[in-house]
Amino acid sequence: MTVHKQTATLNWDDLRVFLELARTGSLSAAARALRISHATVGRRVAALEEGLGCGLVERRADGYSLTLDGEAVFALADGMDERALAILRQVSSRGGREAGLTGTVRLTTTQALADRFLMPRLGPFRARHPGIDLEVTVDNRSLSLARREADIAIRLARPQRGDLIARRLAAIRYGLFAVVGAPDAMIGYDEALADLPEAVWLARHTAGRRVALRSNSLQTQLAAAKAGFGVALLPFWLVAGEPNLRPVPCAAPPLEREAWLVLHPDLRDVPRIRALIEHLVALFAAEFAADRLAMG
Repeated sequence: MTVHKQTATLNWDDLRVFLELARTGSLSAAARALRISHATVGRRVAALEEGLGCGLVERRADGYSLTLDGEAVFALADGMDERALAILRQVSSRGGREAGLTGTVRLTTTQALADRFLMPRLGPFRARHPGIDLEVTVDNRSLSLARREADIAIRLARPQRGDLIARRLAAIRYGLFAVVGAPDAMIGYDEALADLPEAVWLARHTAGRRVALRSNSLQTQLAAAKAGFGVALLPFWLVAGEPNLRPVPCAAPPLEREAWLVLHPDLRDVPRIRALIEHLVALFAAEFAADRLAMG
């Protein structure tokens, strides 16, 4: 790596932002992950470049790429943020045990699960634990628990990383639904989500049928089905309480996905996090135990 200054300076916050930009390749993605503004990402990386006396990133039409110096810095710094965050998790865990049932718990899940399933059912938790504040992030991407983007995640797939604690919450079954008189057209996902299990199932079992509407939002697909656009693949729990939607017969085997609760091991004994985990586990067990929502 070429050094252009006799004495370089290094700011940890600047380096942390650079690492996120290097991993994501875009200002917007780095800003979302770090919960800061686009301008702050750009300013931090520029400050790091000035301090080191070399350019680290190059702006391109499809995002940002690393220069040779940037690649060298990334190779040396990669993992430093994970170790620093491990320290923070350790301190947070100890402080959380001392604080008891107070403080903030950050939960991430999908938009539909947050809005239509969890929010209507978290009132009793709030009443029971008034000292716990919730921060709910809705995002279809998997936020990093290791980088403290969230404390608890509810995901529709078991995580591949072995250092996370994962607990199966429920099996979620899907079916085809439409209003009476709806056209024989499909409601599907946009191309960006072509690898999603729901999209793969639709492509395999409804190939050749017209797609009247595409959306990356499950709630938008539900609304489209209710408006008569066509047939949508929807989870049974989401259709519950929608009297105008009727099951559409299908010879294909039904799609089933699993809901998993995921957290970092360092946080499992923090009382406020433990309290929310227990509530979520009991909530899913109560709603899905008798197949009231999962049964087709």
